[in-house]
Amino acid sequence: MSMKKFRCRRGSLGLMTAVVLALFLAACGMPPATPNPIEATVSAPAEEPTGLPQSGTPAAEAPFVSRPSGQQTASGFGCPAPQPKLPVTSTELNLFVWSEYIPQDMLDCFELVYGMTINRSEYSSNEEMYAKLAQGSSQFDLAQPSDYIIAVMVRTGLLDQLDKSRLPNLKNLAPALAHVPGDPNGQYIVPYQAGTESLVYNADTIKTPPQSWKDLWNAEYADRMVFVDDPRYVIGAVLLTEGKDPNTTNPADLAAIKPKLAELIANVRLFDSDSPKSALIAGDVDLGYVYNGEAFLAAQENPAFTYVYPTEGTFLWQDGFGLVQEAPHPDAAYAWLNYMLQPDVFWLMLRDFPYTNPNQAALEYARNATFKVKDADGNEVSPAELYEAYMKSNITNPPAEIWQNGINIKDVGDALPLYDSLWTEVKSGN
Repeated sequence: MSMKKFRCRRGSLGLMTAVVLALFLAACGMPPATPNPIEATVSAPAEEPTGLPQSGTPAAEAPFVSRPSGQQTASGFGCPAPQPKLPVTSTELNLFVWSEYIPQDMLDCFELVYGMTINRSEYSSNEEMYAKLAQGSSQFDLAQPSDYIIAVMVRTGLLDQLDKSRLPNLKNLAPALAHVPGDPNGQYIVPYQAGTESLVYNADTIKTPPQSWKDLWNAEYADRMVFVDDPRYVIGAVLLTEGKDPNTTNPADLAAIKPKLAELIANVRLFDSDSPKSALIAGDVDLGYVYNGEAFLAAQENPAFTYVYPTEGTFLWQDGFGLVQEAPHPDAAYAWLNYMLQPDVFWLMLRDFPYTNPNQAALEYARNATFKVKDADGNEVSPAELYEAYMKSNITNPPAEIWQNGINIKDVGDALPLYDSLWTEVKSGN
Protein backbone atom coordinates (compact mmCIF):
# COMPACT_ATOMS: atom_id res chain seq x y z
CA MET A 1 0.00 0.00 0.00
CA SER A 2 1.21 3.43 -0.89
CA MET A 3 2.70 5.59 1.82
CA LYS A 4 1.86 8.64 -0.27
CA LYS A 5 1.85 11.79 1.83
CA PHE A 6 -1.65 12.98 2.65
CA ARG A 7 -2.37 16.66 2.55
CA CYS A 8 -3.09 18.83 5.53
CA ARG A 9 -6.87 19.09 5.40
CA ARG A 10 -7.05 21.98 7.82
CA GLY A 11 -4.55 24.37 9.37
CA SER A 12 -4.49 26.52 12.48
CA LEU A 13 -6.87 29.46 12.59
CA GLY A 14 -5.30 32.90 12.32
CA LEU A 15 -6.76 35.54 14.57
CA MET A 16 -6.93 38.24 11.90
CA THR A 17 -8.65 35.90 9.47
CA ALA A 18 -10.93 34.71 12.23
CA VAL A 19 -12.03 38.27 12.88
CA VAL A 20 -12.81 38.73 9.20
CA LEU A 21 -14.74 35.47 9.11
CA ALA A 22 -16.63 36.32 12.26
CA LEU A 23 -18.44 39.07 10.41
CA PHE A 24 -20.16 36.45 8.32
CA LEU A 25 -20.39 33.23 10.30
CA ALA A 26 -23.58 32.11 12.02
CA ALA A 27 -24.00 30.11 15.18
CA CYS A 28 -25.01 26.44 15.03
CA GLY A 29 -26.78 23.99 17.34
CA MET A 30 -26.08 20.98 19.51
CA PRO A 31 -24.65 17.70 18.20
CA PRO A 32 -26.94 14.70 17.66
CA ALA A 33 -27.16 11.63 19.87
CA THR A 34 -23.94 9.69 20.41
CA PRO A 35 -23.12 6.10 19.41
CA ASN A 36 -21.50 3.35 21.44
CA PRO A 37 -17.72 2.96 21.09
CA ILE A 38 -16.65 0.97 18.04
CA GLU A 39 -13.16 -0.19 17.22
CA ALA A 40 -12.21 -0.42 13.58
CA THR A 41 -9.52 -2.50 11.91
CA VAL A 42 -8.51 -3.01 8.30
CA SER A 43 -9.30 -6.73 8.47
CA ALA A 44 -12.76 -6.61 10.02
CA PRO A 45 -15.77 -6.09 7.70
CA ALA A 46 -18.05 -3.15 8.30
CA GLU A 47 -20.76 -4.20 10.73
CA GLU A 48 -23.87 -3.19 8.76
CA PRO A 49 -24.61 -1.57 5.40
CA THR A 50 -23.56 1.97 6.03
CA GLY A 51 -25.83 3.85 3.67
CA LEU A 52 -22.62 5.03 1.99
CA PRO A 53 -21.42 3.72 -1.40
CA GLN A 54 -21.67 -0.09 -1.46
CA SER A 55 -20.78 -2.85 -3.91
CA GLY A 56 -23.43 -4.30 -6.17
CA THR A 57 -25.47 -1.09 -6.33
CA PRO A 58 -23.99 1.10 -9.06
CA ALA A 59 -25.31 4.62 -9.32
CA ALA A 60 -25.51 4.57 -13.13
CA GLU A 61 -28.56 2.99 -14.78
CA ALA A 62 -26.46 0.98 -17.25
CA PRO A 63 -23.08 -0.69 -16.63
CA PHE A 64 -20.22 1.72 -17.21
CA VAL A 65 -17.71 0.75 -19.89
CA SER A 66 -14.34 2.46 -19.80
CA ARG A 67 -12.92 3.67 -23.09
CA PRO A 68 -9.21 4.33 -23.67
CA SER A 69 -8.10 7.73 -24.90
CA GLY A 70 -4.79 6.54 -26.31
CA GLN A 71 -2.98 8.90 -23.95
CA GLN A 72 -0.60 7.84 -21.17
CA THR A 73 0.82 9.71 -18.19
CA ALA A 74 4.49 9.83 -17.24
CA SER A 75 3.81 7.12 -14.64
CA GLY A 76 2.50 4.78 -17.32
CA PHE A 77 -1.17 5.13 -16.40
CA GLY A 78 -3.49 4.79 -19.40
CA CYS A 79 -5.86 7.74 -19.49
CA PRO A 80 -9.57 7.01 -19.95
CA ALA A 81 -11.44 8.97 -22.60
CA PRO A 82 -13.89 11.60 -21.32
CA GLN A 83 -17.48 10.35 -21.09
CA PRO A 84 -18.99 12.63 -22.19
CA LYS A 85 -16.39 14.93 -23.72
CA LEU A 86 -17.70 18.43 -23.18
CA PRO A 87 -17.14 21.28 -25.64
CA VAL A 88 -14.29 23.43 -24.33
CA THR A 89 -12.63 26.45 -25.89
CA SER A 90 -10.44 27.37 -22.91
CA THR A 91 -6.84 26.21 -22.95
CA GLU A 92 -6.23 26.33 -19.21
CA LEU A 93 -7.88 25.59 -15.87
CA ASN A 94 -7.01 27.39 -12.62
CA LEU A 95 -7.47 25.29 -9.47
CA PHE A 96 -7.22 26.56 -5.87
CA VAL A 97 -7.00 23.39 -3.81
CA TRP A 98 -5.65 21.67 -0.69
CA SER A 99 -1.99 20.70 -0.89
CA GLU A 100 -1.21 17.21 -2.19
CA TYR A 101 -4.81 16.06 -2.39
CA ILE A 102 -5.48 15.20 -6.06
CA PRO A 103 -3.97 12.11 -7.73
CA GLN A 104 -1.26 13.20 -10.14
CA ASP A 105 -2.51 10.74 -12.76
CA MET A 106 -5.94 12.40 -12.59
CA LEU A 107 -4.42 15.83 -13.20
CA ASP A 108 -2.13 14.61 -15.98
CA CYS A 109 -4.89 12.70 -17.76
CA PHE A 110 -7.19 15.70 -17.82
CA GLU A 111 -4.47 17.81 -19.41
CA LEU A 112 -3.79 15.11 -22.00
CA VAL A 113 -7.35 14.27 -23.02
CA TYR A 114 -8.50 17.89 -23.19
CA GLY A 115 -5.24 19.39 -24.45
CA MET A 116 -5.11 22.08 -21.79
CA THR A 117 -2.90 23.20 -18.93
CA ILE A 118 -3.88 23.02 -15.25
CA ASN A 119 -2.54 25.87 -13.12
CA ARG A 120 -2.72 24.74 -9.51
CA SER A 121 -2.39 26.95 -6.43
CA GLU A 122 -2.52 25.27 -3.02
CA TYR A 123 -3.49 26.20 0.51
CA SER A 124 -3.23 24.52 3.91
CA SER A 125 -6.40 25.74 5.60
CA ASN A 126 -9.94 26.81 4.81
CA GLU A 127 -9.18 30.16 6.37
CA GLU A 128 -6.23 30.80 4.07
CA MET A 129 -8.35 29.97 1.03
CA TYR A 130 -11.27 32.11 2.17
CA ALA A 131 -9.10 35.12 2.95
CA LYS A 132 -7.61 35.12 -0.54
CA LEU A 133 -10.93 34.73 -2.32
CA ALA A 134 -12.59 37.34 -0.08
CA GLN A 135 -10.03 39.88 -1.29
CA GLY A 136 -11.74 39.76 -4.66
CA SER A 137 -9.44 37.42 -6.53
CA SER A 138 -11.12 36.20 -9.74
CA GLN A 139 -8.15 34.32 -11.14
CA PHE A 140 -9.41 30.90 -10.00
CA ASP A 141 -11.98 28.65 -11.62
CA LEU A 142 -12.54 26.10 -8.85
CA ALA A 143 -11.86 26.07 -5.12
CA GLN A 144 -12.00 23.08 -2.76
CA PRO A 145 -13.66 24.12 0.52
CA SER A 146 -14.62 21.82 3.37
CA ASP A 147 -16.72 21.79 6.52
CA TYR A 148 -18.17 25.03 7.93
CA ILE A 149 -16.46 27.35 5.42
CA ILE A 150 -18.77 26.12 2.63
CA ALA A 151 -21.82 27.84 4.11
CA VAL A 152 -19.78 31.00 4.60
CA MET A 153 -18.67 31.07 0.95
CA VAL A 154 -22.22 30.53 -0.27
CA ARG A 155 -23.60 33.21 1.99
CA THR A 156 -20.95 35.78 1.07
CA GLY A 157 -21.27 35.21 -2.67
CA LEU A 158 -17.83 33.74 -3.32
CA LEU A 159 -19.28 30.79 -5.25
CA ASP A 160 -21.51 30.73 -8.31
CA GLN A 161 -24.45 28.37 -8.47
CA LEU A 162 -23.74 25.24 -10.50
CA ASP A 163 -25.48 24.51 -13.79
CA LYS A 164 -26.33 20.87 -13.18
CA SER A 165 -27.28 20.36 -16.82
CA ARG A 166 -23.53 20.57 -17.46
CA LEU A 167 -22.75 17.95 -14.81
CA PRO A 168 -24.19 14.65 -16.06
CA ASN A 169 -21.73 12.62 -14.01
CA LEU A 170 -23.26 13.78 -10.74
CA LYS A 171 -25.35 10.62 -11.16
CA ASN A 172 -22.29 8.64 -10.03
CA LEU A 173 -22.45 9.95 -6.45
CA ALA A 174 -24.03 7.97 -3.63
CA PRO A 175 -27.23 9.68 -2.42
CA ALA A 176 -25.98 9.69 1.19
CA LEU A 177 -22.96 11.82 0.24
CA ALA A 178 -24.31 13.73 -2.77
CA HIS A 179 -24.70 16.97 -0.79
CA VAL A 180 -22.17 18.43 1.61
CA PRO A 181 -22.91 20.27 4.89
CA GLY A 182 -23.39 23.93 4.13
CA ASP A 183 -24.93 23.19 0.74
CA PRO A 184 -27.89 20.94 1.55
CA ASN A 185 -29.44 21.18 -1.93
CA GLY A 186 -26.21 20.62 -3.84
CA GLN A 187 -26.41 23.94 -5.65
CA TYR A 188 -22.81 25.04 -5.18
CA ILE A 189 -20.53 22.12 -4.34
CA VAL A 190 -19.58 18.93 -6.19
CA PRO A 191 -18.58 16.44 -3.44
CA TYR A 192 -15.00 15.16 -3.46
CA GLN A 193 -14.19 13.21 -0.28
CA ALA A 194 -15.56 12.56 3.20
CA GLY A 195 -14.38 10.98 6.42
CA THR A 196 -14.09 10.94 10.17
CA GLU A 197 -11.59 12.47 12.57
CA SER A 198 -11.06 10.24 15.57
CA LEU A 199 -8.64 8.15 17.66
CA VAL A 200 -6.19 5.47 16.61
CA TYR A 201 -3.88 3.52 18.92
CA ASN A 202 -1.21 0.82 18.75
CA ALA A 203 -2.71 -2.27 20.39
CA ASP A 204 0.76 -3.76 20.89
CA THR A 205 1.97 -0.89 23.05
CA ILE A 206 -1.13 0.68 24.63
CA LYS A 207 -2.27 -1.38 27.65
CA THR A 208 -5.55 0.47 28.21
CA PRO A 209 -7.29 1.19 24.89
CA PRO A 210 -9.22 4.46 24.64
CA GLN A 211 -12.99 4.19 24.40
CA SER A 212 -13.90 7.81 25.04
CA TRP A 213 -12.55 11.29 24.45
CA LYS A 214 -12.20 11.46 28.25
CA ASP A 215 -9.56 8.74 28.10
CA LEU A 216 -7.10 11.12 26.44
CA TRP A 217 -6.20 12.42 29.92
CA ASN A 218 -5.04 8.92 30.93
CA ALA A 219 -1.54 9.21 32.40
CA GLU A 220 -0.47 6.21 30.30
CA TYR A 221 -0.80 8.32 27.14
CA ALA A 222 1.28 11.30 28.30
CA ASP A 223 3.91 12.29 25.72
CA ARG A 224 2.82 9.38 23.48
CA MET A 225 0.22 11.17 21.35
CA VAL A 226 0.12 12.89 17.95
CA PHE A 227 -2.78 15.26 17.20
CA VAL A 228 -3.88 17.04 14.06
CA ASP A 229 -3.04 20.72 14.47
CA ASP A 230 -6.70 21.60 14.21
CA PRO A 231 -8.05 23.93 16.91
CA ARG A 232 -11.78 23.54 16.26
CA TYR A 233 -11.57 19.75 16.39
CA VAL A 234 -9.30 19.52 19.41
CA ILE A 235 -11.31 22.11 21.34
CA GLY A 236 -14.47 20.37 20.17
CA ALA A 237 -13.32 17.08 21.68
CA VAL A 238 -12.65 18.77 25.03
CA LEU A 239 -16.07 20.40 24.95
CA LEU A 240 -17.65 17.00 24.35
CA THR A 241 -15.93 15.51 27.40
CA GLU A 242 -17.50 18.26 29.49
CA GLY A 243 -20.95 17.65 28.04
CA LYS A 244 -20.92 20.88 26.05
CA ASP A 245 -21.75 21.66 22.44
CA PRO A 246 -18.56 21.43 20.30
CA ASN A 247 -19.98 24.35 18.29
CA THR A 248 -20.79 26.47 21.34
CA THR A 249 -20.91 30.24 21.06
CA ASN A 250 -20.99 30.75 24.82
CA PRO A 251 -17.78 32.42 26.07
CA ALA A 252 -18.30 30.84 29.48
CA ASP A 253 -18.14 27.35 27.97
CA LEU A 254 -14.76 28.06 26.38
CA ALA A 255 -13.38 29.70 29.50
CA ALA A 256 -14.49 26.74 31.61
CA ILE A 257 -12.55 24.19 29.56
CA LYS A 258 -9.28 26.12 29.39
CA PRO A 259 -7.57 24.26 32.28
CA LYS A 260 -8.60 20.88 30.87
CA LEU A 261 -7.46 21.83 27.36
CA ALA A 262 -4.12 23.01 28.72
CA GLU A 263 -3.63 19.74 30.58
CA LEU A 264 -4.34 17.77 27.41
CA ILE A 265 -2.09 19.88 25.17
CA ALA A 266 0.81 19.42 27.59
CA ASN A 267 0.58 15.66 27.08
CA VAL A 268 0.63 15.80 23.27
CA ARG A 269 4.07 15.01 21.92
CA LEU A 270 3.49 16.20 18.36
CA PHE A 271 0.99 18.24 16.34
CA ASP A 272 0.95 17.22 12.68
CA SER A 273 -1.93 17.73 10.26
CA ASP A 274 0.19 16.86 7.25
CA SER A 275 1.17 13.25 7.93
CA PRO A 276 0.36 12.15 11.50
CA LYS A 277 0.61 8.50 10.44
CA SER A 278 4.38 8.91 10.02
CA ALA A 279 5.02 9.32 13.75
CA LEU A 280 2.69 6.41 14.51
CA ILE A 281 4.35 4.05 12.05
CA ALA A 282 7.84 5.09 13.16
CA GLY A 283 6.96 4.29 16.77
CA ASP A 284 7.54 7.85 17.96
CA VAL A 285 4.00 7.88 19.37
CA ASP A 286 1.43 5.21 20.14
CA LEU A 287 -1.89 7.07 19.93
CA GLY A 288 -3.26 9.66 17.56
CA TYR A 289 -6.17 11.99 16.94
CA VAL A 290 -6.14 11.82 13.15
CA TYR A 291 -8.10 11.72 9.88
CA ASN A 292 -9.48 8.31 8.98
CA GLY A 293 -7.38 8.00 5.82
CA GLU A 294 -4.20 8.43 7.85
CA ALA A 295 -5.36 5.76 10.29
CA PHE A 296 -6.17 3.41 7.41
CA LEU A 297 -2.67 3.66 5.92
CA ALA A 298 -1.06 3.26 9.33
CA ALA A 299 -3.11 0.11 9.94
CA GLN A 300 -2.09 -1.31 6.58
CA GLU A 301 1.54 -0.84 7.53
CA ASN A 302 0.95 -2.30 11.00
CA PRO A 303 -2.35 -4.11 11.76
CA ALA A 304 -1.87 -3.36 15.45
CA PHE A 305 -3.19 0.15 14.81
CA THR A 306 -6.85 0.22 15.80
CA TYR A 307 -9.34 3.00 15.08
CA VAL A 308 -11.86 3.97 17.75
CA TYR A 309 -15.19 5.76 17.53
CA PRO A 310 -15.55 7.39 20.99
CA THR A 311 -18.68 7.05 23.07
CA GLU A 312 -19.41 10.79 23.04
CA GLY A 313 -19.53 10.89 19.24
CA THR A 314 -17.24 11.04 16.22
CA PHE A 315 -16.39 14.11 14.19
CA LEU A 316 -17.31 14.04 10.50
CA TRP A 317 -16.01 16.08 7.58
CA GLN A 318 -16.77 16.45 3.88
CA ASP A 319 -15.32 18.60 1.12
CA GLY A 320 -15.84 19.35 -2.56
CA PHE A 321 -15.27 21.64 -5.52
CA GLY A 322 -17.06 24.97 -5.93
CA LEU A 323 -17.18 27.26 -8.97
CA VAL A 324 -15.53 30.51 -7.95
CA GLN A 325 -17.49 33.66 -8.70
CA GLU A 326 -16.47 35.15 -12.06
CA ALA A 327 -14.38 32.10 -12.92
CA PRO A 328 -12.37 32.89 -16.08
CA HIS A 329 -12.70 29.38 -17.55
CA PRO A 330 -16.08 27.91 -16.56
CA ASP A 331 -16.15 25.56 -19.55
CA ALA A 332 -12.86 23.99 -18.39
CA ALA A 333 -14.20 23.80 -14.83
CA TYR A 334 -17.25 21.77 -15.89
CA ALA A 335 -15.06 19.54 -18.04
CA TRP A 336 -12.80 18.87 -15.04
CA LEU A 337 -15.67 18.10 -12.70
CA ASN A 338 -17.25 15.63 -15.10
CA TYR A 339 -13.96 13.92 -15.93
CA MET A 340 -13.04 13.66 -12.25
CA LEU A 341 -16.42 12.04 -11.48
CA GLN A 342 -15.98 9.30 -14.07
CA PRO A 343 -15.80 5.84 -12.48
CA ASP A 344 -12.58 4.96 -14.35
CA VAL A 345 -10.96 8.15 -13.07
CA PHE A 346 -12.25 8.66 -9.52
CA TRP A 347 -11.28 5.14 -8.41
CA LEU A 348 -7.73 6.56 -8.21
CA MET A 349 -8.74 8.03 -4.85
CA LEU A 350 -8.70 4.50 -3.43
CA ARG A 351 -5.04 4.24 -4.39
CA ASP A 352 -3.76 7.67 -3.43
CA PHE A 353 -6.15 9.13 -0.83
CA PRO A 354 -8.30 6.42 0.79
CA TYR A 355 -10.75 8.43 2.83
CA THR A 356 -14.50 7.76 2.58
CA ASN A 357 -15.32 7.74 -1.13
CA PRO A 358 -18.65 9.32 -2.19
CA ASN A 359 -18.51 8.04 -5.77
CA GLN A 360 -20.63 4.90 -5.85
CA ALA A 361 -20.01 4.21 -9.53
CA ALA A 362 -16.23 4.50 -9.03
CA LEU A 363 -16.35 1.90 -6.26
CA GLU A 364 -18.37 -0.43 -8.47
CA TYR A 365 -15.88 0.04 -11.29
CA ALA A 366 -12.93 -0.68 -8.99
CA ARG A 367 -14.63 -3.81 -7.63
CA ASN A 368 -14.49 -5.44 -11.06
CA ALA A 369 -11.17 -4.03 -12.36
CA THR A 370 -8.27 -6.47 -12.21
CA PHE A 371 -5.65 -4.63 -14.26
CA LYS A 372 -2.51 -3.59 -12.39
CA VAL A 373 -1.20 -0.11 -11.68
CA LYS A 374 1.69 1.14 -9.58
CA ASP A 375 1.18 2.96 -6.32
CA ALA A 376 3.46 5.74 -5.03
CA ASP A 377 5.92 3.15 -3.68
CA GLY A 378 6.16 1.36 -7.03
CA ASN A 379 4.14 -1.66 -5.92
CA GLU A 380 1.73 -3.23 -8.39
CA VAL A 381 -1.87 -3.32 -7.23
CA SER A 382 -5.26 -3.74 -8.91
CA PRO A 383 -8.30 -1.53 -8.35
CA ALA A 384 -10.15 -4.65 -7.17
CA GLU A 385 -7.57 -5.24 -4.44
CA LEU A 386 -7.82 -1.63 -3.31
CA TYR A 387 -11.60 -1.87 -3.33
CA GLU A 388 -11.56 -5.01 -1.20
CA ALA A 389 -9.33 -3.41 1.43
CA TYR A 390 -11.48 -0.28 1.44
CA MET A 391 -14.79 -2.11 1.83
CA LYS A 392 -13.54 -4.48 4.53
CA SER A 393 -12.34 -1.63 6.69
CA ASN A 394 -14.77 0.25 8.88
CA ILE A 395 -12.15 2.96 9.09
CA THR A 396 -12.84 4.01 5.49
CA ASN A 397 -16.31 2.42 5.31
CA PRO A 398 -17.79 3.26 8.72
CA PRO A 399 -20.85 1.64 10.30
CA ALA A 400 -24.15 3.37 9.63
CA GLU A 401 -24.55 4.73 13.16
CA ILE A 402 -21.29 6.65 12.89
CA TRP A 403 -22.71 8.79 10.09
CA GLN A 404 -26.17 8.98 11.58
CA ASN A 405 -24.88 10.17 14.96
CA GLY A 406 -21.72 11.95 13.88
CA ILE A 407 -20.83 15.55 14.67
CA ASN A 408 -19.98 18.26 12.16
CA ILE A 409 -17.87 21.26 13.06
CA LYS A 410 -19.96 24.28 12.11
CA ASP A 411 -19.42 28.01 11.89
CA VAL A 412 -19.78 29.82 15.20
CA GLY A 413 -20.18 33.40 14.06
CA ASP A 414 -18.83 36.09 16.34
CA ALA A 415 -17.48 33.43 18.72
CA LEU A 416 -14.76 32.35 16.30
CA PRO A 417 -12.07 34.71 17.70
CA LEU A 418 -12.73 33.17 21.12
CA TYR A 419 -11.67 29.77 19.80
CA ASP A 420 -8.59 31.27 18.19
CA SER A 421 -7.57 33.10 21.36
CA LEU A 422 -8.11 30.04 23.51
CA TRP A 423 -5.99 27.89 21.22
CA THR A 424 -3.20 30.44 20.96
CA GLU A 425 -3.06 31.01 24.71
CA VAL A 426 -3.02 27.32 25.61
CA LYS A 427 -0.42 26.34 23.03
CA SER A 428 1.83 29.20 24.11
CA GLY A 429 1.51 28.20 27.76
CA ASN A 430 -0.44 31.27 28.85
